[in-house]
Formats: sequence, C-alpha cells, structure tokens
Amino acid sequence: MHLTMMERSCPVCGSSRPARVFAEANVDLAGLDAFAFASRKFPEYMHWRLVECGVCDLLYCNPVPTPESLSAAYREAAFDSGTEARYAALTYSHFLPRIKRNLADLDAALDIGTGDGVFLEQLLDAGFISVKGVEPSSAPIASAGPRVRNLIQHDIFRADAFQPGSISLITCFQTFEHLSDPLAMCHDAYQLLKPGGAVLFVGHNRRAISARLMGRRSPIFDIEHLQLFSPASVRHMLTSTGFVDVEVGWLLNRYPINYWAKLVPLPIGVKRRLIGLMTALGIGRLTLPMPAGNLFAIGYKPRLPAPQKESPAHTDDVRR
Repeated sequence: MHLTMMERSCPVCGSSRPARVFAEANVDLAGLDAFAFASRKFPEYMHWRLVECGVCDLLYCNPVPTPESLSAAYREAAFDSGTEARYAALTYSHFLPRIKRNLADLDAALDIGTGDGVFLEQLLDAGFISVKGVEPSSAPIASAGPRVRNLIQHDIFRADAFQPGSISLITCFQTFEHLSDPLAMCHDAYQLLKPGGAVLFVGHNRRAISARLMGRRSPIFDIEHLQLFSPASVRHMLTSTGFVDVEVGWLLNRYPINYWAKLVPLPIGVKRRLIGLMTALGIGRLTLPMPAGNLFAIGYKPRLPAPQKESPAHTDDVRR
C-alpha cells in the first residue's frame, strides 16, 4: 500500500494556529491488509499524527493521505461486516420518526457512505420515495440486497451528481471521520437539501468516557479516521454551515457480543479464540446494548419565510 501525504489546517474551523500534539503517528503500512480501510474490522491500533484544535475542539490528523490515495484505498477495501451493519442501521432508524415530523415531505433521501445499503432499506420502510446511497468501496456494494443494490452509486460523494435543493434528508454514519474535508461535505449537504430538510450524522465521540478510559487503545484511533469529533466540534461544523435547531447527543449501540469482542484491546489471536469459543457456546450472536462512544448530530436547513399577504388597508390605499 502506498499513500501520499499532505499537510492541512483544521478541517472544521480552518484554524492554522499551532495545535497541541495529541499523539505521534505509529503507522506501519506493511502491517495492513485488505481490511485496513474496511468498516467494523479488527482494530490495528494504528493512527496518523494527531493534533488538537484549540478553537473548535476537533482532534485531527496532520499530515494526512491525499484524497486520491484514500480513494484508491477505499475502492479496494474488503467487506465482511454485513451483520453488524444491519444492527447499526436499526439503531440509526430510531431517529427517523422524530426527524420526519419536522420535514415538509419525504420526497428524497441520500445516505453518504452507505456500505451495503442496509440503511436504504430503513429509509424506504420509513416512507421516503426516492432513495439513493453513495459508496466508494466495491465489496460492500456487491453484498447489497437486491432491493437496494441499484440505488447505490459506486463513487465518492460528489455534490454535482445531485440537484441542489432537491433532497429532504441526508444521512452520514461513521463516515465524516474518514473524509479529507468534512466541512465541504457539510456545505454540500446544505446546498442539496430543500429548505426545511435535515441532516443526521453519527460518528465517534473523542470526549466519550470509553475513549478517555481506553486511551490510544480505543478503536476510534484508527488509520481510517482523519479526524475525531467532540460534541463541540460537530456542533461548530453544523452551525457554521448554516444549520439551525442543531441537536447533539450520545446513543446506545446494539451489536452481537462477537462484535463487541472485536473491540476489546487484546491481541488479535486472543480475540479470535474468544470469538470462536463464544460462537461454539452459542452466545456470540446474542445482542447487547452499550454506549460505544458514538455521538449523533441533527440539523435543519432553515425554511423559507412564508409569503406575507397584502393587508386590507394597503389594498384600499392602492385602489384609491
């Protein structure tokens, strides 16, 4: 694997102030395999050089791989997390009823970083009429179900592929950490939404208790994650873009016990034996809800002001 690196400022607030170094890079490219840029993998506990922004509280990598390098890496990434993706989609679908109540219509929805498209099924079941997903990796698309496979665009997210002001809801789950320019994605989402449309983002919370307890052995510190948000930094990103009624909070994830075992900071050989034992005992597929250190963010594009009716007094004056 070859990755070309580049320097950058804070990708959320643009600050170029000297930032505090959180951790130096520990990446060994020779130790990576086809799952290095895959979702819900066994953690390698590798990361790029991490710095903290003193303005918006973002933790971000500097330097980072170029967008071209990342595009190639994701295109060839493996995929074997269909079961976990389905559980995640069910968790995220719990936000849909409350968001739908605030939308003007359910004409269109877009899921950025859709993987095998399992959340597209949730959007269809929720009543959205036109549903699309964007996914840069070919392997998850090949695993997509027949109901949604043709709804997935195999590419990185490109705003010019969609009509501005045409989408009611845009979702992005565990993806904005992976983007070279998350603020640009947020701006693009704002432009694509109809007035009154909404975004729903889910990502890792660097200020979560689990992240603080596990330190750099937390799976959120990963070669794929170019930035890690806190409640403050994700709120800054949405409000600076123009979103209103922004809500940020934490959520419980429900996954099979086998998946939780993947994330335990133990040697991978030990984890594989543990997962094998739990599978043999029939408990590996049991699900367990836990706070996995994730945050959610919801924001709305302001509605257009209602047209004002001409007052009777004004009408009479005109007639005179």
